[in-house]
Formats: sequence, C-alpha cells, structure tokens
Amino acid sequence: MDIYGDTKSGNCLKVKWVCDHLALRYRWVAIDIMTGQSRTAEFLKLNPAGQVPVLVFDDGRTLAQSNAIIRYLARDSDLIPRDPFDAAKMDEWLFWEQYSHEPYIAVCRFQMVYLGKAASERDPDRVKRGDAALQRMEHRLAETRFLVGAAFSLADVALLAYTRVAHEGGFDLEAFPALRRWIGDAEKRLGL
Repeated sequence: MDIYGDTKSGNCLKVKWVCDHLALRYRWVAIDIMTGQSRTAEFLKLNPAGQVPVLVFDDGRTLAQSNAIIRYLARDSDLIPRDPFDAAKMDEWLFWEQYSHEPYIAVCRFQMVYLGKAASERDPDRVKRGDAALQRMEHRLAETRFLVGAAFSLADVALLAYTRVAHEGGFDLEAFPALRRWIGDAEKRLGL
C-alpha cells in the first residue's frame, strides 16, 4: 500500500507510526502541502478533499482521514482494546482529538511552523481552547498511565501526534507533568 503524506503533519505521522508499530509494509509518497501537491488533479482523484494522509491500497481503493485510517490498519491488533466499552472509550478520545484538540494545538503549530508566524500572532481563542485540551489530558493522565487506562491504544497514538510538538505551536508543557510523562511512555512504545 502507499501512504501519501507530509512528515511534518501529525495526522500523517499517526498513520506511519501505526504501520511501523504493526510492521505493516508500505511505501511513503511525500506530499508537500505548501506547494499545492495536495491540490493537483491527480491527488484530488485520490482524495477530493485535498487533504493528507491518504492510504492507497494495492487494489486501488483509497481511505482518507487519519483516525479512520489508523482504526482500519489496527483492526484485530493490541492497539484496539478487546473490551467493547474500552474500545468505545478509545473511539471517544479519537473523536475528541479531531474536534477539541487538533483544531487548536495543530492549527497553532501550523501557523508557527508552516507559516512562520510568531506565538503572539496566534488566535487567543485557539490558544485558550488548546490550553483547555492539554488540561483535560493532564487531568486524565494524572489518574491513569494511558488515555484508556493501563493499555496503550490508538487513542494514545492519535493524541501523541500533536501533543508531543505542542511547544512548536507556542504551548508550554512545563505545567503538565502527567502529560510529559505520558509523552515519554507513548514515544517509547512507538520506538520514537
């Protein structure tokens, strides 16, 4: 299979990390979103939304959206809890990541890393909501080793992607000791 992505993107790295963790064979196809490579007619045939990552299977089928991709790739693996309730809690974190974490942490990082903006130029509402997301994670991780409990899951992979580089978006992780501990534990699990 081919993975079309940008290694600066946490959403793309999630897919790469899951493939590497599960020893799945793939070919990485680098896409530079800043030069419009995700907006070409050829790319838009793979994903009409013009977003990375995109997974292209050997039979030509495609799958987009990072959390859908990792959920598919990790089926029947130890990255998805066997207990149905724990699996649903993992999904809860996956949905929360895309709705209440990524739009703030990742967007601030995008503005600073990709667009070269200063931290002072970030949208104050995004900063406030990003801080709230980090605080929610801190609270949870002060209670348990990983987001769904004692076991490492896709929830940890998904949220690690942008949390570990939140400082690149101007967020200070010093006030979040449980979060910093979790980042180290999750990176170790993934061999990063």
